[in-house]
Amino acid sequence: MEYGRLGKTEPDGSSIGTTAPKPTPAPKKSKLKILLIVAATLLVASAISAALVVVIRIRANSRGARLQPSQAMSRTCSRTLYPTLCLNTLLEFPGAIAASDKDLVHISVNMTLQKVGRALYFASEISNFGMDPHVRSAYTDCLELLGDSVDLLAGSLTSIAPGGTAAGSTQDVLTWLSAALTNQDTCTEGFDELNGDVKNQMSDRLKDLSELISNCLAIYSSSGVDGDFSGIPVQNRRRRLLSSEQFPAWLSSRERMLLDMPASAINADVIVSKDGSGTYKTIAEAIKKAPEHSNRRFIIYVKAGSYEEDNLKVGRKKTNIMFIGDGKGKTIITGGKNVQEKMTTFHTASFAATGAGFIARDMTFENYAGPSKHQAVALRIGADHAVVYRCSVIGYQDTLYVHSLRQFYRECDIYGTVDFIFGNAAVVFQSCTMHARKPMPSQKNTITAQNRKDPNQNTGISIHDCRIVAEPDLEAAKGAFPTYLGRPWKLYSRTVYMLSDLGDHIHPRGWLEWNGDFALKTLYYGEYMNHGPGSALGQRVKWPGYRVITSTAEASKFTVAQFIYGSSWLPSTGVAFVAGLTT
Repeated sequence: MEYGRLGKTEPDGSSIGTTAPKPTPAPKKSKLKILLIVAATLLVASAISAALVVVIRIRANSRGARLQPSQAMSRTCSRTLYPTLCLNTLLEFPGAIAASDKDLVHISVNMTLQKVGRALYFASEISNFGMDPHVRSAYTDCLELLGDSVDLLAGSLTSIAPGGTAAGSTQDVLTWLSAALTNQDTCTEGFDELNGDVKNQMSDRLKDLSELISNCLAIYSSSGVDGDFSGIPVQNRRRRLLSSEQFPAWLSSRERMLLDMPASAINADVIVSKDGSGTYKTIAEAIKKAPEHSNRRFIIYVKAGSYEEDNLKVGRKKTNIMFIGDGKGKTIITGGKNVQEKMTTFHTASFAATGAGFIARDMTFENYAGPSKHQAVALRIGADHAVVYRCSVIGYQDTLYVHSLRQFYRECDIYGTVDFIFGNAAVVFQSCTMHARKPMPSQKNTITAQNRKDPNQNTGISIHDCRIVAEPDLEAAKGAFPTYLGRPWKLYSRTVYMLSDLGDHIHPRGWLEWNGDFALKTLYYGEYMNHGPGSALGQRVKWPGYRVITSTAEASKFTVAQFIYGSSWLPSTGVAFVAGLTT
């Protein structure tokens, strides 16, 4: 029996079995911080709302509000996937009838931010409900994801509101809205296989949030951002090769060398060592020591050793943190959480990072649960401008969760079986090696499971100049266990392989269906100038959404420079990378 994501059944209708777990007590953690965050966010949104109301009412020349939508509202909402909800939401805003197309962009984000903020506020009120471990897992995921979405929507609103501080560029806003939509999907999916009062309460509070964010994304995407080629973000900038020697002038020479200096030569802020020779013995203590909302790079050096700690996470307030280890297989962060222990896939990660600017170098992230435990994540990242350099990520099913936002992986080794690279980030893998392992009997290996749900999300998986190999256990039995490049988890799944070496364990069809003809017309799967015995195209799938890319211009849209706009942020990390197709 082959398993997919938690909360989804496989085509044969099977799902992971459950037993009734014992209730666990509610956490004692105070709700005060959540309530203060939501209150502050809603105050900001209300202030912007008040300013908009004044402007719109002046423009309306004191005419009374009509109940029918204006032409601008009808025109704007016609571009969305949920036009009726769009119109009803806009009509709730005072004076929206007189708003222009441009006004409606930030009104839609404003209204959505307020609704997500209220959902977080109300959801926090049920934290004292009795919940079994699985329900508690899904519930705490939702609180985290709703909080992240409030931040993302607030940043978007600040960037696009009249007189705003321009906190983000056009691509930043598209990225933030895309991630907020992914957050809501992850939250609701955590409850898919559950029942009870908590699920009912959360469903009521989460009602329409995904659709509202989707509408924001559609309205913003159609308001004058860069053109789109089959849903691929386009940016007109000259391709160039960037080396590790090209940096912004303000970057210190010390920071330029951080990615190449020996760990022992780096003056780290904190040193973690199990033998007591460092600042702390645990990684959790080091993360706690890191400042919040830091603009300065905070370096945590983790000496060689195997570290297994509960709930290791760099949260969204812990920005610009860099982890440095002593090398792959030497500094190891490990764990064995899995969905068989009655928790969500999101919750199983041995290590997670959501703080913007996260960097990891010369480490191994592992989940040792094994194939029989099914979904078991080694590393989950939902941090914007994240970089993982010279690391190993080891597991079986669902090894690496590239959850959301912009990510870059260079010279990494990723090991797994079913869907072992999955998620909805805008992510580029460059000069990495994907190691397919022997799965359980009757399973098929799938390297990727990309879950882009909305055609306006600027997300996808780009695998550029990588090697796709079989581990020895699979090599000895590859005839019985076919390996595929990917399968579509969501309707607009998007994955490309470019200039990569594909081993002979890759099935001649290349790609695998998720469930019948689901997503085969709407996905975007592409291959561009790959090589190796598994790259032959003669027997590839004939799906409408699959294409052999022959245009350099089309392939370039999945490069670092254009797909994750890495030329604007990667140089400051010190990681060498190729901006365009040139290798």
